[in-house]
Formats: sequence, C-alpha cells, structure tokens
Amino acid sequence: MRLLLATRNEHKRREFARLLPGIEVDSLPDDVELGPEDGDSFEEHALQKARAAALATGRASIADDSGICAAALGGAPGVRSARYAGEGASDQENLEKLLREAPAGSALEYVCALAYVDPVSGVERMLEGRCSGRLAERPRGERGFGYDPAFLPDDESGGVTMAQLSDERKDEISHRGRAARALLDWLTAG
Repeated sequence: MRLLLATRNEHKRREFARLLPGIEVDSLPDDVELGPEDGDSFEEHALQKARAAALATGRASIADDSGICAAALGGAPGVRSARYAGEGASDQENLEKLLREAPAGSALEYVCALAYVDPVSGVERMLEGRCSGRLAERPRGERGFGYDPAFLPDDESGGVTMAQLSDERKDEISHRGRAARALLDWLTAG
C-alpha cells in the first residue's frame, strides 16, 4: 500500500514512514498547492490538506495537523503552533516564545489530527492522538523537532524531554504515534 503524505516536511515524512510499517509514504509533489491553514481546528486543517492532495493527485492521501496546547495560555499556541512567533518563524523562535509565556512545570498537550482521504472510493476518515506533559524549565535534547526539547511527557519518568527519547520510545507515546497507530489499525481492519 502507498499513501501520499500531504507535506513536504521531511521530518514528518520520515516519522510517518516509521510509524506506518508496511506502507510506502510519499511526500507531496512540488507542483501541488495545499492552500492556507486558516481554520479553527487541527481536524479542519488536516482534512483540508488531505482533500487537496487527493484531489490534485488522484491518490489516497493522509495529512496531519498537530501542535502543542498550553493550559496556562488557554490552549495556545494550538493551531498556530508552527507560526506562534510569527509567519516564517523557526522552531527555535516558536519554542523560545512558549518558554517566555508559559511557566515551567505547567501542563501541555500535544495534539495530532490525522485525516485520510481516498478520492477513488470517496472514503474519508479522521483520527486523533494526544500526549500530555509539562513544560521544562529549559530545552534539552537533540532529537525530535519543534517543541520537543521542552516537552516533558507524562508517560516518561525522570524529567526526560521528547527530544531526549529514542525514536522508538517517542513513537510509542507521541501524539503522532498514537494517531498513526489508529490509522494503521483502521486500514488493516478493513
């Protein structure tokens, strides 16, 4: 089975390739435009991207929209996680802004909405994964990306950040790992 992942982010493509064993995961072709992410929910963004990729290519497509929600900030940055410090902001700039605005030790939750769209059969499916944790005092670790260096997952003891975990352990507990397993279970059950 082959799926088109509606992103050009190589970190995400590699992660989904690991998370979906037995499925070939291809990146979005350069000539496909997904449109702006101007919705109000992770689900809306994921479905919009998967539909655009499926329509443009005629292939079964998946798309995720994910981010981090800080309880101390009323759920922000939420759907604006990738642009939290402004349009074109780097992962480092977004992380620094979160560390300035939310107190260390406060509750965080990673959320991943994962959409599947098959333009041939017309089947659409939405799946979700979540991972709760706390904000570290300072970033630690070289693995992962985004907010991982400051995310202390509740599923891990010892004050270890997501960026300090092995790929295998991160895949077990991450929001994206949980959403991908739900997709894999659904695809193999049918």
